[in-house]
Amino acid sequence: MLTLAIDRQGEAPVYEQVANQLRQLVATGALDPGTVLPSVRQLAGDLGVNLNTIARAYRRLEDEGFLVIHD
Repeated sequence: MLTLAIDRQGEAPVYEQVANQLRQLVATGALDPGTVLPSVRQLAGDLGVNLNTIARAYRRLEDEGFLVIHD
């Protein structure tokens, strides 16, 4: 199970917090290549944030080469 923490009082936007944590999990090997991440809807629900927030984080990570998004 994927565990992320959101600091709602922090300066960084939530999508950046999500992207940074996922980037760190990939970089440290905590997320293996090919690991299926929760859907945008699932992760947004788990974190209590808007769907667009998670979609933006996932798109940023895809642009950076950390994720491959399959439709």
